[in-house]
Amino acid sequence: MVTVQAWAHGNVTPQAVDTTSLPQLGEGWRPENPYRGNEAAIKVGTSAFNQNCARCHGLEAISGGIAPDLRRLDNDCASLKDEAKKAACVKENDDYFLTTIRHGRSRNGAVYMPPFEGVFTQEAMWAIKAYLETRREKPL
Repeated sequence: MVTVQAWAHGNVTPQAVDTTSLPQLGEGWRPENPYRGNEAAIKVGTSAFNQNCARCHGLEAISGGIAPDLRRLDNDCASLKDEAKKAACVKENDDYFLTTIRHGRSRNGAVYMPPFEGVFTQEAMWAIKAYLETRREKPL
């Protein structure tokens, strides 16, 4: 894995994420989280989040206001009664998460979140999402 310097809220150098314990996902980006509920992925994602994301998104994903509170990422899905609509909502949220972590977020030229594609592997990104799913404010 190559580690590069990312700029967000100050000078931040991402920490490497060891995903060797996880099934490798190959070249193509998965449209949905393949590690949902995978205990090994949750463990990797917990460590990766704490080392790389918590400084902006808060310990245990509880934001202190600098960045979005990621426990609320899937809140819109939790209230849906129709299982097909709920599944579609979760898939849409997976896509939003992956797009954001891969490409980052900026507004009016200001970088609010740096892009992590090329810094983290797909396995690392989905492991972080698997961890965040254990921190949901409103369980699905």
